[in-house]
Amino acid sequence: MTTDSLMMDEASSVLAGVDLLRIVRINEEIKRVVGVSFKINIMALNAIFLAKRAGTAARGFGVLSNELRVFSQDLRTSMEALTGLIYGCVNAVSVGLQDMRYARLLDEASALASDASVLAVLRRRQAQNAVHAATLSSLRGKLKRALEDAFQLVELGGVLAKSAKIEAAYGQAFAGALAQVSGEFDHVVEEIRDSLESLRRSAFFTANRG
Repeated sequence: MTTDSLMMDEASSVLAGVDLLRIVRINEEIKRVVGVSFKINIMALNAIFLAKRAGTAARGFGVLSNELRVFSQDLRTSMEALTGLIYGCVNAVSVGLQDMRYARLLDEASALASDASVLAVLRRRQAQNAVHAATLSSLRGKLKRALEDAFQLVELGGVLAKSAKIEAAYGQAFAGALAQVSGEFDHVVEEIRDSLESLRRSAFFTANRG
């Protein structure tokens, strides 16, 4: 193995290790969003009950609260899809690391003994490395697109939360309580939005792969 090849191999291993750390951070943030989505669901159920107590004056608020409950369920489904892609990325990076280590050993063996069988295995392993790299690249793209879809969903949730704040003003005697609940909706959805925005900027997607 030449010095240049060794340096490239080590650089690839380091990048793969860094990718694993980035994936773990993404997964931790996704789990946090899932937890917040459960919170929105409970808040929405309480808001629906409050709107029923307020009567016809809070009918619009009740409709929006139900839509926010549906939003929380859709968000959990979206996060589950992201989690599946995350596991796929972890597996692809791990397999890639194993392949790189195996290829390094084969390369060293071929340098010591120009055995045709060793060279043939090395070529097959290098071909497998390329396949695994392509798989990871595909998963990376799918994860990024899924994050964009989730972000657009949260943008819709933000619109619903802000609309609920407007409807709260028509709640008459319950206007204060409705305004408090709608403010909490708005705060929580913005929190999720900030989390997904940070994930969209993750170096797992933006780092130079050249």
